[in-house]
Amino acid sequence: MNLRPFLAASLALTLASAALAQETKPLLHDHVLPVLATPDFKVPLDSSFSIAKGKWTPEGGVLSVLDLPEQKHIPVLHHKVGLASATIEVEFLIEGPGSFLVGCDSDKHVGRVVVNATSLSIAEDSAKPSHTIATLPMTVKPNEWHKLRVEWQGDQMAAILDGQELKAQHAYLATPKSRSWLAAGKSVKVRNLKISGEAKP
Repeated sequence: MNLRPFLAASLALTLASAALAQETKPLLHDHVLPVLATPDFKVPLDSSFSIAKGKWTPEGGVLSVLDLPEQKHIPVLHHKVGLASATIEVEFLIEGPGSFLVGCDSDKHVGRVVVNATSLSIAEDSAKPSHTIATLPMTVKPNEWHKLRVEWQGDQMAAILDGQELKAQHAYLATPKSRSWLAAGKSVKVRNLKISGEAKP
């Protein structure tokens, strides 16, 4: 009996399971947070979301994001729920040059995760311009789907992008939050968004 195909399949399954476990394990939280929003992007966004800048069009399970040059600001979509602890999971595709961001605000910006073609970074907003506190060099190819998870809790923020992790800590990140947001440069597509969190620490 030739065991090679069986062993190869078993190894592939083990590696896939390990990768899945890495992608799903919490980076900061010790328990699973309640799910608050999972828009299917087949119908208009509900009232918990508001478009601050740009054009955000849900259709066929994908949210298409376009920059409106006359607004002189990158596209921003707010989720109007303040979360002391949060997990935001999303897949995105950057069409050409540009960036993708996930962040949180109080009455002004608090912190953000920034993805561009060459890096994943975390920044805090106690000063202007935004202060980068951790960076992971990596290649983020355009016109391909990427999987991102962002977490915050207390004075910490963390992200995992395509299996690569980054964490940061700064006192300002503990500022009470009033909302979370997605932002994008130029032209981006978004799918499989899930927002989980708790309002109290």
